[in-house]
Amino acid sequence: MSAPSHTSWFEGVTPYQWRVLFVAWLGWVFDSMDATIYAIVLHPALHDLLHAGPGGPPVSDGDIGWYGGIIFSIFLIGWAVGGVLFGVAADYFGRTKTLIATILIYAVFTGLAALSETWWHLAIYRFLTALGVGGEWAAGAAIVAEVWPEEKRARAAGILQSAWAVGFFLAAAFNLLLRGYGWRVLFVVGVAPAVVALLVRFWVKEPERWVKAHAQEVQSGEIRRVKLLELFRGDLLRPTLVGSGLAFVAVFGLWGATNWTATLVRRLPDMKGLDASTVATNISYAIMWLNVGALAGYLSFGPLADRFGRRPVFALMCAGSFVMLPVIFLAPRPYEHVLLLLPLLGFFNNGIFSGFPIYLPELYPTRIRATGAGVCFNAGRVLAAGGPFLTGFLEQSLGSLGRAASAIALIYLVGLLILPFAPETRGKPLPE
Repeated sequence: MSAPSHTSWFEGVTPYQWRVLFVAWLGWVFDSMDATIYAIVLHPALHDLLHAGPGGPPVSDGDIGWYGGIIFSIFLIGWAVGGVLFGVAADYFGRTKTLIATILIYAVFTGLAALSETWWHLAIYRFLTALGVGGEWAAGAAIVAEVWPEEKRARAAGILQSAWAVGFFLAAAFNLLLRGYGWRVLFVVGVAPAVVALLVRFWVKEPERWVKAHAQEVQSGEIRRVKLLELFRGDLLRPTLVGSGLAFVAVFGLWGATNWTATLVRRLPDMKGLDASTVATNISYAIMWLNVGALAGYLSFGPLADRFGRRPVFALMCAGSFVMLPVIFLAPRPYEHVLLLLPLLGFFNNGIFSGFPIYLPELYPTRIRATGAGVCFNAGRVLAAGGPFLTGFLEQSLGSLGRAASAIALIYLVGLLILPFAPETRGKPLPE
């Protein structure tokens, strides 16, 4: 009797497919690094930009929460606008051309944020940066879904999303290395992703699925139609509403609560009296620990979704996030205890995002895939744009960041209510 054969899940994946995944992954790494840089520098940047000068009134935590929330919200709006616009562009002009344009946009404007002289300067630069960040995700998710084999698509999407955790690590590492140089230098580092645009230009070609679908549209004359309207008609209406709703829940929770982790750590009782460099170091370690759990969540979503289905794993992530946010944010606790809990929060609250590059491309045919995925994910961002603003408001109204974050956690109950209406796509081929 012969021994059973065991094959690796990635057996049969071609070098080119790995190359496409790597380039899209690298673009998403730098997307994440950019978003994390702002979360890290939020306090010192706004302290400088809001300061009235010698003899002026001090900048309070409430002021920083208020203006920081406004800028977070403006960033999310730009992210959403860019995701929709460049999602449409990716369907009309191609995935690779769109990737190049979006990467260059967010790299350039991240660097220019270092020149900010007022809080609204920073808000404008963050909005323009976000246009590129939002567009990169839609094009990257579409190209990976279309190039990789059907049966390995979920795992590839999970690897793609793991880039977000790596970006967090990079931002935290740069914060440690450059903590003595001020907050502006971290934005300068954000210019580095421009190199990725060159890799896309020379390494990645348009997916055959898109080339074929685009040629058919051109031949039939349908290329001139406004594709956005199709998402809200017929069989596409339900997946569009479900996908947008789930994205809203995830983005609202992340930006309304979890991305305030740096601020939470800064205000812990045992951070009082420490010098700024030590506090910055502790914040970096906290973000790293959060993303240890996030990385595990990103890489786990795909295998779990292939075994149990997309909907059950989304439900697991929503339930875990609902529990962990109050546990971490509500009660003041020693820094070491926060470090132990943060990986659990990262697993659920960040890990849910692996579901979107898996699930959203599976809901739409090739001719409208990037548009559909981009609209869903970024409609969620538009709806969630008020999350950071609401956090700042709730902090002032309720008296603490912990109470505000715990209130924000209620959004995950909405996610659980949406999931019964979500189409299950496990085991189904990618729509043509």
